Amino acid sequence: QIEMPKQPGHDGVCGNFNGNEGDDTTQAIMERVGARVRPSECLLSGHALIEWTPQMDKMMRAECSGNTRAAGHAKCTQYLGANGNVVNSCTFDYCFGMNVRARKHAKTYA
Repeated sequence: QIEMPKQPGHDGVCGNFNGNEGDDTTQAIMERVGARVRPSECLLSGHALIEWTPQMDKMMRAECSGNTRAAGHAKCTQYLGANGNVVNSCTFDYCFGMNVRARKHAKTYA
């Protein structure tokens, strides 16, 4: 487990440390800070692995409502300026980001 004290302006995947868990959903975080770290803003060496499988596609169509999928796709396309699997993977995270086992669950869609 990673622990750190509250920092001014702190926000991201772990939330914003305001004591309100209700505004720490994946959708709310994406509204505040964007869909993902843009490659030009990444401080780490290397590249992120963007995974998109047929099973993830099936799960997203089966378990993510059309409205949520469309909103995620629009947000990811707008923020990332990309298309294809980068946007698909981002949309999957928009739909299932609060489910830490979503990618494992997608593997059941064989």
